[in-house]
Amino acid sequence: MPTMSLPELADAMREIDITMLSTFTDGGLIASRPMSNNGEVAYEGTSYYFTWAQSRMVKDIERNPFVHLGFQGSKTFLVSVQGKATLIRDKAQFEKHWTPDLDNWFEDGIDTDGVVMIKVAADRIHYWDGEDGGEVELNV
Repeated sequence: MPTMSLPELADAMREIDITMLSTFTDGGLIASRPMSNNGEVAYEGTSYYFTWAQSRMVKDIERNPFVHLGFQGSKTFLVSVQGKATLIRDKAQFEKHWTPDLDNWFEDGIDTDGVVMIKVAADRIHYWDGEDGGEVELNV
């Protein structure tokens, strides 16, 4: 398989909604949890997720911002993203990435107390599709 460009990878990832977001705990272990990318399919190397400000995940990111995202698509299509997470508490930024499905988790929408957005900027992206794979060049 020839090396994929970032737009080609984004197209291949279009149907993947759930990722496993992994952080480093205070004890140095790795903690992972499923997160939805809320229909964000125009992937350009940056992902956005919403969670509770008091969560262990947020505490982990405050201590060490380096994270991993693991995506699995149909059959044997897998994507591994290494990146740096930033915590955003600005409601104007929330609006740019908010979808109606999030109201199921945060009943007052972007005005829900204790919501934080996690922005993950990719440093490295690897993908596999069966026996073929590669790394995407990032210009982020």
